[in-house]
Amino acid sequence: MTLVEHLTELRRRLIMSALAVAGGAVVAFVLYSPILGFLSGPYHSITHGQKLIVTDPLEAFATRLKIAAWAGVFFASPVVLWQLWRFITPGLHPKEKRYAIPFIAASIFLFLMGAAVALLTLKPALQFLQSVGGHNLETYYRAGSYLSLVMLMIVAFGVAFEFPILLVFLELAGVVPSTRLRKWRRPAIVIIVTVAAVITPSQDPYSLFAMAIPMYLFYEASILVGRLLKK
Repeated sequence: MTLVEHLTELRRRLIMSALAVAGGAVVAFVLYSPILGFLSGPYHSITHGQKLIVTDPLEAFATRLKIAAWAGVFFASPVVLWQLWRFITPGLHPKEKRYAIPFIAASIFLFLMGAAVALLTLKPALQFLQSVGGHNLETYYRAGSYLSLVMLMIVAFGVAFEFPILLVFLELAGVVPSTRLRKWRRPAIVIIVTVAAVITPSQDPYSLFAMAIPMYLFYEASILVGRLLKK
């Protein structure tokens, strides 16, 4: 393809991805109540069914738009990844194409796993944050602030769980061989814990270890997978 043809193809893929996100956002806007109820589950469990509050006339509508936007991206992610795959496919060698679909499938699976861990960790994280403030404080969370924390937790854990994809890719590309990764185990533990402490939005120990322990397990698994794929 010429440069103009590449740009035209990129424009077409971006438009289709944007339409998918918009369609997902419309679906999420309609399904707002069950989505909000699901995301509010950890908060309800620690406050015995207490509802989230809004303190601004526009906050309720802004909350609905926020959920629609985030959920729209989530619903459309398979379509977006497929458009990305279709865009880069012509430039790949046959050997690289063989790995592309497993990489995309693994990326989706790991992100969903990270999101699930984030939601499971959210309740003890909220309990910890509530206990730190003492018993003289009554817990009333604003809907916007709470949902922002939930979304950031899901994104942080989802991105962190993509860690083995990056390592395996670097191994296959010959940038970081598995032998070097085995030698870096001790510094890797320190780096993983530090990164988990920095990118965990809630900054509580439950979320830190819930992210750091799987990341180190992924580190060890990446060494094994990289060795197997290089054979």
